[in-house]
Amino acid sequence: RVPVDSEWQKVKYMVFDLPENPFTFTRRLQILSGLIEQTNIPWLNEVAQYRVTDQSRLYSRLSDIVRSGGEGLMLQHQDAYYQSGRTDRLLKLKVRLDAEARVIDHIGGKGKYKNQLGALVVRTKEGREFKIGTGLSDADRQNPPPIGSWITYEYSGLTAHGLPRFASFKRIRAY
Repeated sequence: RVPVDSEWQKVKYMVFDLPENPFTFTRRLQILSGLIEQTNIPWLNEVAQYRVTDQSRLYSRLSDIVRSGGEGLMLQHQDAYYQSGRTDRLLKLKVRLDAEARVIDHIGGKGKYKNQLGALVVRTKEGREFKIGTGLSDADRQNPPPIGSWITYEYSGLTAHGLPRFASFKRIRAY
Protein backbone atom coordinates (compact mmCIF):
# COMPACT_ATOMS: atom_id res chain seq x y z
CA ARG A 1 0.00 0.00 0.00
CA VAL A 2 1.05 3.54 -0.70
CA PRO A 3 0.50 6.23 1.96
CA VAL A 4 -2.10 8.80 0.97
CA ASP A 5 -0.98 12.29 2.01
CA SER A 6 -4.52 13.61 2.35
CA GLU A 7 -5.35 10.79 4.80
CA TRP A 8 -2.20 11.42 6.86
CA GLN A 9 -3.13 15.09 7.12
CA LYS A 10 -6.18 14.06 9.19
CA VAL A 11 -4.04 12.33 11.85
CA LYS A 12 -3.58 14.25 15.10
CA TYR A 13 -0.81 13.67 17.61
CA MET A 14 -2.34 14.06 21.07
CA VAL A 15 0.09 14.91 23.90
CA PHE A 16 -0.93 14.58 27.55
CA ASP A 17 2.30 14.79 29.59
CA LEU A 18 6.05 15.45 29.52
CA PRO A 19 7.50 12.30 31.09
CA GLU A 20 11.18 13.35 31.13
CA ASN A 21 10.41 16.66 32.82
CA PRO A 22 11.37 16.95 36.54
CA PHE A 23 8.40 19.08 37.64
CA THR A 24 4.97 18.50 39.16
CA PHE A 25 2.07 17.53 36.92
CA THR A 26 0.61 21.06 37.11
CA ARG A 27 3.92 22.60 36.02
CA ARG A 28 4.46 20.00 33.28
CA LEU A 29 1.05 20.92 31.83
CA GLN A 30 2.00 24.61 31.79
CA ILE A 31 5.25 23.80 29.98
CA LEU A 32 3.44 21.45 27.59
CA SER A 33 0.90 24.12 26.65
CA GLY A 34 3.69 26.58 25.93
CA LEU A 35 5.64 24.12 23.80
CA ILE A 36 2.61 23.18 21.70
CA GLU A 37 1.71 26.83 21.22
CA GLN A 38 5.30 27.66 20.15
CA THR A 39 5.47 24.87 17.58
CA ASN A 40 2.36 26.07 15.75
CA ILE A 41 1.98 22.60 14.20
CA PRO A 42 -1.69 21.98 13.32
CA TRP A 43 -1.58 18.20 13.91
CA LEU A 44 0.05 18.53 17.36
CA ASN A 45 -2.59 18.90 20.09
CA GLU A 46 -2.72 18.92 23.86
CA VAL A 47 -5.20 16.53 25.47
CA ALA A 48 -7.75 18.58 27.42
CA GLN A 49 -7.24 18.26 31.17
CA TYR A 50 -9.92 18.99 33.77
CA ARG A 51 -9.50 19.90 37.41
CA VAL A 52 -12.24 18.30 39.48
CA THR A 53 -13.34 19.96 42.69
CA ASP A 54 -15.74 17.37 44.11
CA GLN A 55 -16.97 13.81 43.66
CA SER A 56 -20.25 14.71 41.99
CA ARG A 57 -18.38 16.57 39.21
CA LEU A 58 -15.93 13.69 38.90
CA TYR A 59 -18.70 11.13 38.39
CA SER A 60 -20.61 13.47 36.09
CA ARG A 61 -17.49 13.78 33.91
CA LEU A 62 -17.00 10.00 34.01
CA SER A 63 -20.60 9.49 32.84
CA ASP A 64 -20.08 11.94 29.96
CA ILE A 65 -16.93 10.11 28.84
CA VAL A 66 -18.53 6.65 29.02
CA ARG A 67 -21.67 7.88 27.24
CA SER A 68 -19.52 9.18 24.37
CA GLY A 69 -17.78 5.79 24.03
CA GLY A 70 -14.77 6.30 26.30
CA GLU A 71 -13.54 3.71 28.76
CA GLY A 72 -12.97 5.97 31.76
CA LEU A 73 -10.77 8.68 33.25
CA MET A 74 -7.15 8.94 34.31
CA LEU A 75 -6.82 10.82 37.62
CA GLN A 76 -3.44 12.50 38.07
CA HIS A 77 -2.51 14.19 41.35
CA GLN A 78 -1.67 17.83 40.62
CA ASP A 79 1.55 17.75 42.66
CA ALA A 80 2.79 14.40 41.33
CA TYR A 81 6.21 14.06 39.74
CA TYR A 82 6.41 11.80 36.72
CA GLN A 83 6.95 8.16 37.62
CA SER A 84 6.88 5.28 35.15
CA GLY A 85 4.89 2.17 35.99
CA ARG A 86 2.08 1.92 38.52
CA THR A 87 1.74 4.63 41.12
CA ASP A 88 -0.84 5.85 43.62
CA ARG A 89 -0.52 9.34 42.05
CA LEU A 90 -2.09 8.27 38.75
CA LEU A 91 -5.31 6.26 38.96
CA LYS A 92 -7.67 4.80 36.40
CA LEU A 93 -11.39 5.32 37.06
CA LYS A 94 -13.74 3.13 35.05
CA VAL A 95 -17.38 2.14 35.28
CA ARG A 96 -17.77 -1.58 35.87
CA LEU A 97 -21.21 -3.13 35.64
CA ASP A 98 -22.14 -6.73 36.28
CA ALA A 99 -24.72 -9.09 34.87
CA GLU A 100 -25.46 -12.77 34.50
CA ALA A 101 -25.49 -15.15 31.56
CA ARG A 102 -25.87 -18.88 30.93
CA VAL A 103 -22.86 -20.87 29.66
CA ILE A 104 -23.84 -22.45 26.33
CA ASP A 105 -20.45 -23.67 25.05
CA HIS A 106 -16.75 -23.98 25.79
CA ILE A 107 -14.06 -22.92 23.32
CA GLY A 108 -10.67 -24.61 23.58
CA GLY A 109 -7.62 -22.53 24.33
CA LYS A 110 -4.56 -21.87 22.21
CA GLY A 111 -0.92 -21.36 23.13
CA LYS A 112 -0.42 -21.61 26.88
CA TYR A 113 -4.11 -22.54 27.24
CA LYS A 114 -3.93 -25.47 24.81
CA ASN A 115 -6.00 -28.42 26.16
CA GLN A 116 -7.78 -26.02 28.53
CA LEU A 117 -10.68 -23.61 28.29
CA GLY A 118 -9.96 -20.58 26.12
CA ALA A 119 -13.34 -18.88 26.40
CA LEU A 120 -16.92 -19.38 27.50
CA VAL A 121 -19.75 -18.81 25.06
CA VAL A 122 -22.64 -17.33 27.02
CA ARG A 123 -26.21 -16.17 26.40
CA THR A 124 -27.89 -13.38 28.35
CA LYS A 125 -31.50 -13.50 29.53
CA GLU A 126 -32.26 -11.24 26.55
CA GLY A 127 -30.80 -13.81 24.14
CA ARG A 128 -27.52 -12.03 23.31
CA GLU A 129 -24.59 -14.41 22.74
CA PHE A 130 -20.91 -13.55 23.16
CA LYS A 131 -17.59 -14.98 24.36
CA ILE A 132 -15.83 -14.36 27.66
CA GLY A 133 -12.15 -15.29 27.85
CA THR A 134 -10.88 -12.76 30.37
CA GLY A 135 -11.04 -13.14 34.14
CA LEU A 136 -10.76 -16.93 34.16
CA SER A 137 -8.19 -18.37 36.58
CA ASP A 138 -6.02 -21.35 35.66
CA ALA A 139 -8.30 -23.47 37.88
CA ASP A 140 -11.38 -22.17 35.98
CA ARG A 141 -9.71 -23.08 32.68
CA GLN A 142 -8.96 -26.63 33.85
CA ASN A 143 -12.40 -27.12 35.39
CA PRO A 144 -14.71 -24.66 33.60
CA PRO A 145 -18.22 -23.68 34.61
CA PRO A 146 -20.50 -26.41 33.26
CA ILE A 147 -22.60 -25.82 30.18
CA GLY A 148 -26.01 -24.74 31.43
CA SER A 149 -24.66 -23.01 34.53
CA TRP A 150 -25.17 -19.30 35.19
CA ILE A 151 -22.18 -17.02 35.66
CA THR A 152 -21.67 -13.44 36.77
CA TYR A 153 -19.50 -11.24 34.54
CA GLU A 154 -18.34 -7.63 34.68
CA TYR A 155 -18.31 -5.25 31.74
CA SER A 156 -17.82 -1.59 30.82
CA GLY A 157 -20.95 -0.54 28.97
CA LEU A 158 -22.29 -1.88 25.69
CA THR A 159 -20.90 -1.89 22.16
CA ALA A 160 -22.79 -0.38 19.22
CA HIS A 161 -24.18 -3.90 18.66
CA GLY A 162 -25.55 -4.08 22.21
CA LEU A 163 -22.96 -6.58 23.49
CA PRO A 164 -21.05 -6.13 26.76
CA ARG A 165 -17.78 -4.24 26.26
CA PHE A 166 -14.68 -5.77 27.93
CA ALA A 167 -16.65 -8.62 29.51
CA SER A 168 -14.72 -10.43 32.24
CA PHE A 169 -15.69 -13.62 34.13
CA LYS A 170 -16.26 -13.11 37.87
CA ARG A 171 -17.80 -16.31 39.28
CA ILE A 172 -20.32 -19.09 38.90
CA ARG A 173 -23.67 -17.93 40.24
CA ALA A 174 -24.16 -19.44 43.69
CA TYR A 175 -27.96 -19.61 43.69
